[in-house]
Amino acid sequence: MKKSLLYSYGFLIFLTLITALVSNSIIMSTFAVSLIMLFSAVKFLLVAFQFMELKKANSFWKMSLSLILGLMILLIIFIV
Repeated sequence: MKKSLLYSYGFLIFLTLITALVSNSIIMSTFAVSLIMLFSAVKFLLVAFQFMELKKANSFWKMSLSLILGLMILLIIFIV
């Protein structure tokens, strides 16, 4: 198995634990929601590019995925 996949998996676990700590320790403010959304976006992109092999896809799909993700996160942050 590739070492990069193991490092990615370990980083995903680390981000999940940090997200759980942030959600349990900070009163749900805009900052906490923004931080959790940032961690979720990083995890989403890591899974998409590492495990779903989006890094080998056409640049159109890479850019459209990143753009839609950014718009969704901004929309959620502004609603909250």
